[in-house]
Amino acid sequence: MSFADKAKNKLDEMSGAAKEKFGDATDNERLQAEGATQQTEARTRQAGEHVKDAGRDVRDAFTR
Repeated sequence: MSFADKAKNKLDEMSGAAKEKFGDATDNERLQAEGATQQTEARTRQAGEHVKDAGRDVRDAFTR
């Protein structure tokens, strides 16, 4: 996983958290839900990248 992918996912997760907190502060349920969804999507992409990294590590262990 490239550093750019990690940074983008983390930025997206933090942006979602900010949206959710702003929605909480203003009682805006749509913004709360949008922020929670954005965080979940970012975490899911991050987990997928970790799985790809683990697969590469296993492949590399067998080719050495």
